[in-house]
Amino acid sequence: MLDYKPNMVLSNQEYKVVGTRPIRPDGADKVTGKARYAADTNLPGLLFGRVLRSPHAHARIKSIDTSKAAALPGVRAVVTSADIVEPTGRASELSEGAMVNYKFLSNNVLATDKALYKGHAIAAVCASNTHIAEQALKLIEVEYEVLPPVMNAKDAMKADAPLLHDRLASMTTATIRAGGVLDDNDPTKGSNLANKFEFQLGDLDKGFAEADFIVEKETSTVAVHQGYIEPQSGTAQWHEDGTLTVWSSSQGHFTVRDYTARLMGVPVSHVKAVPMEIGGGFGAKLTMYAEPIAAALARKAGAPVKVTMTRTEVFEATGPTSGTFITVKMGVTKDGRITAADAKMIFEAGAFPGSPVVGGAQCIMSAYDIPNGRIEGYDVVVNRPKTSAYRAPGSPAAAFCIETVIDELAEKIGMDPVDFRLLNSAKEGTRRVTGPTMPLVGFIETLEAVKNHPHYSAPKDGKHRGRGVATGFWGN
Repeated sequence: MLDYKPNMVLSNQEYKVVGTRPIRPDGADKVTGKARYAADTNLPGLLFGRVLRSPHAHARIKSIDTSKAAALPGVRAVVTSADIVEPTGRASELSEGAMVNYKFLSNNVLATDKALYKGHAIAAVCASNTHIAEQALKLIEVEYEVLPPVMNAKDAMKADAPLLHDRLASMTTATIRAGGVLDDNDPTKGSNLANKFEFQLGDLDKGFAEADFIVEKETSTVAVHQGYIEPQSGTAQWHEDGTLTVWSSSQGHFTVRDYTARLMGVPVSHVKAVPMEIGGGFGAKLTMYAEPIAAALARKAGAPVKVTMTRTEVFEATGPTSGTFITVKMGVTKDGRITAADAKMIFEAGAFPGSPVVGGAQCIMSAYDIPNGRIEGYDVVVNRPKTSAYRAPGSPAAAFCIETVIDELAEKIGMDPVDFRLLNSAKEGTRRVTGPTMPLVGFIETLEAVKNHPHYSAPKDGKHRGRGVATGFWGN
């Protein structure tokens, strides 16, 4: 028997809801077409907005001439970054644990001096119909100075790499941070490295010296889009008393309210965010794109405006998950005990700081009892759309790397992969490499259930039939 005390009770009792198939409360409206999504919003006098986007992954914006577009019959307003608020974004002005840098948020909604990825919004127009709005986009004249792009994190970290932001501050904190700009009097050179942090537990050198077997592996993953069915859409209407109502497809309605208010330069109390039915999000619709543009156009036009993204715009201009480069080195004894583990995690943030590398770091070793460990995290900007959340942000790439190493070690010592995980599993009181101790968790019980299930010992019939084992972690 393993030397652990069960900390979770598995129950076979009957429940009123668990294990049943209740009627979905929103099902009838959706199948009958009564459900109203963001793009279904229609108001009297509604105008339609379209967005001009950069054809370049990296370019300096030397000039924007919107006069011809504004003169086109049917066009009611044209906006650029000059029509929304741009805070200073200095790192020194951010509160501890700040989730957003409003300068970067503003620059992502509408580019200021540089286009930082293909599809970056440059300007927007609204007109009486979408056809006129699209025609007007072609009349906007933008002079670009095309710059060399940097498309992956390893290239971006090189000393001679092109800089996305001339004054980007490099932080050293293991909390979620939005990145910032250096103070004007700070002589430090800008960097593409927005954040570097480290967690450490025990004595790494001692742990590897005690190991009989060591496996080291690097994995890489590319940015993957969430692929939700419904494109982003936002409708904005200003009222005579100076208040604003926004209807949109969002997973964070208070975020829409707060961020839109900040970029419009009005109090939060002046903005009402109305959540519509959502056609998928998976974390990605915690970020704003259409709402502030619709609000800026509506204010300038004096009429309600709806901005709905196309599928192409969704893929080119909204945030996927991060591309990653992760290296894990792990040592074990002959009897299968993990003695040490070392991880280096490089995450691509897209054009602005804030990749989910902290989430990945919280995941990568937390399922196991590792007495000596280190985790290094790097948040790196590249010429791609700013990343967004995607189902346990940062965790899948981290689990992919360490679980591959776990399997290779189990194979090296000739141990069943479930038994290896059982032997090294975290339980209540286990100190994680990231610092906290584990509360009540059911990892051991889950592994035991897998091992004792008939499927696990069933014959692997067929020439190409195998059986895989992997675990994941996400904090609540």
